[in-house]
Order: sequence, then structure tokens, then C-alpha cells
Amino acid sequence: MQGFTPDSLPGERSRRFETDPHEPQLGSLPTGDRDESAVNETGTTTIGIATTDGVVIATDKRASLGGRFVSNKNVQKVEQIHPTAALTLVGSVGGAQSFIRTLRAEVNLYEARRGEKMSMQALSTLAGNFARGGPFLAIRPILGGVDEAGSHVYSIDPAGGVMEDDYTVTGSGMTVAYGTLEDRYEEDMSMEESREVAVAGVTAAAERDAASGNGIFIAEVTADDVEISGHDFDEFDA
Repeated sequence: MQGFTPDSLPGERSRRFETDPHEPQLGSLPTGDRDESAVNETGTTTIGIATTDGVVIATDKRASLGGRFVSNKNVQKVEQIHPTAALTLVGSVGGAQSFIRTLRAEVNLYEARRGEKMSMQALSTLAGNFARGGPFLAIRPILGGVDEAGSHVYSIDPAGGVMEDDYTVTGSGMTVAYGTLEDRYEEDMSMEESREVAVAGVTAAAERDAASGNGIFIAEVTADDVEISGHDFDEFDA
């Protein structure tokens, strides 16, 4: 064979086993710098509030290109991922959608294998592990749900940190929304009162944050199910 030398064979063989043959073949991830100015981002304002009876999550509807151009005016930024839990989309649309699909699949597998619902503690830990180790671009979701221990709201950062609180806000409009919540939030609010406070927070953020707007999606999570509905801002009293 032309160009063949006896010493080349060991090298060829060693390169065949540079990766563990038992690992899943996931393909290659992007390397190097990327121009993310054309990446669809939710920008967004998302709010989660835990109550005695359940969890209220509110988000705006706008997606943008780099926060400068509105690419979609009707994005549902909260999705059911569990019989009694929902997760918001924050950051890059593709990364958030992939994160939700992956997490939902793992929840279904867990419950099929064990024959029981996944607890919110287990679900939040799983979400944090995926955020830290998965190929998900720029996500910072809110996870809200109900289990036997009660109602829970978590914020999950891109490094996999999981923090539980009575209420939390993420997204580009969070500074304005947090101010509204700090002023209006009270302990032991009902679901209806929490809904009003969450709507006020998203509405206030949409007034000042260019990446938030075009209406509100509201998820109401109880021990029975998850109900998600879309609304225009003018449906709510000022």
C-alpha cells in the first residue's frame, strides 16, 4: 500500500479509541465564537409565585433578535413539563425549547419506571443538572409546581444553581418586575391575588423593557393540573 508504514497502524488504532465506545453518540457541539445577534431570544419577563393552593406563573409574549427587533409577538413562554409543574422559557428560544423537551422526556421516563410522580425536589435537581451539563444556550427558567410537600417555585441559573423562594423573577425585565412584586406581594395570598400581582409585574416590565411585551401568558398550577391561558394587556384593569 502506497504511503503505508508499519508505525502508522498503532496510531490509527489509538485514534479510534480516543472516545469511550460506551458513551452515547451525541455528535459534536459548536466550537469557537458565534454571532448570536441573529439568535431568537425570549428576552422576557417571567414571574413565579407560590401560594398555599398552588403556583401562579406569568410571562410576556415577545421574542426578539438580540433585544432589538421583535421576531414574534405570540410566544408561549411557559410549558407544562409534569402533571403538576410548569417551566418558563428564558434566553435563547432554541435552547429553552430543547431544555423543556429533554426535561419532559426524563420526567416521563422516571414516572414510567417508578410508577409514581416525581417530587418537586427531584425535578428541580434534575433541571439544575441539565442546565449545568447540557448544551442549552443562555437559559434561566422558573420552575413551579405542586407535590405532597406543598407549592414550590425555583429559579434555575445557567450554571445549574437551584434556588427556591416564595416568589421569583427572571428575564430582561426583572428589575422593574421585582420592584412591583416587592411593593405588592404579601404572605398567604390567594391564587387570584397572586395572579393579579404577577400580571402587574409583567405589565410594569413591558412598559420599560424593550424585550418584553405583546401580552401575557398565565399558568395556574394546582395539585390537580396545569392550566395555561393567553391574554392581551387590555384584558386587565390598570
